[in-house]
Amino acid sequence: MQEVRVLVPGGKATPGPPLGPALGPLGVPVGQVIAKINEATKEFAGMQVPVVVRVDPATRQFEVEVGVPPASALIKKELGIEKGTGDGSTVGNLSLEQLLSIARVKRKQCLGSSLKEVAKEIAGTCLSMGVTVEGMPAREFLKKVDTFKFPEE
Repeated sequence: MQEVRVLVPGGKATPGPPLGPALGPLGVPVGQVIAKINEATKEFAGMQVPVVVRVDPATRQFEVEVGVPPASALIKKELGIEKGTGDGSTVGNLSLEQLLSIARVKRKQCLGSSLKEVAKEIAGTCLSMGVTVEGMPAREFLKKVDTFKFPEE
């Protein structure tokens, strides 16, 4: 198996670089690969999504594995902001439900074993972006997070 690892815009991959030139020499139908990637990444429109395409050169069969965008991209999408801040100012506020929504998406890729632990990781990203959680600075939220009731799945 050969692998092609790329970042593609969610739902808008094209046969141009970086995919086309990487897939062409492997003999796979580039149009079919692109269609499969776009279908699998459409929920992440407007974000860069990590994708791995595995190709068996002998049979020209392929499989597409779609990753999850970085937590910062999910936070920006949830808040509808262009970028975070590094200067200590606040650019937005996530509700607990929004934070949990992001945590559920990222859960498989995070180190935390529970939803609460993954939420703490996401809150840490909020801290560096200048995003408050439940109206509190992220540091304060992290101190109080153990008092919040989290739905366990």
